[in-house]
Amino acid sequence: MVNNFNTPVDNRYSFELYKSNVCHKLKKLGDIEFLIETLNNDDILIYYEKQWYPECLYLLAMVDYISRENGIELCEDYNDLRRRKLSETIYPASVLALCVANKSDLPKRQAYREAIPEFIRFNIVESDVRNVN
Repeated sequence: MVNNFNTPVDNRYSFELYKSNVCHKLKKLGDIEFLIETLNNDDILIYYEKQWYPECLYLLAMVDYISRENGIELCEDYNDLRRRKLSETIYPASVLALCVANKSDLPKRQAYREAIPEFIRFNIVESDVRNVN
């Protein structure tokens, strides 16, 4: 079985690859079609039921962010999930690499401050979902 983001549901890819796939899908479909497909396919609950919480909450954050950007009311089906968050903050691999290279946590702190609120709510640091090639 394959979900809407071309990720085999039974094979879990790295979170970085998953995020990239979601961002590319957003770019390809555009905001409204992305929302329609994501909500119709119920990918958020598919990930939740598999206990793939980072993927579930990343996708919900993306839906909420795109909804806010377009002045669309939030889908109330996920209100229960909106009360949850990951126990540890997830940072982009690039930020973690900068921390190692600089021997400093400054890149993490800066990335956290610049993160999109819908993602931070779930302890996911994400700042630019539209800058994909």
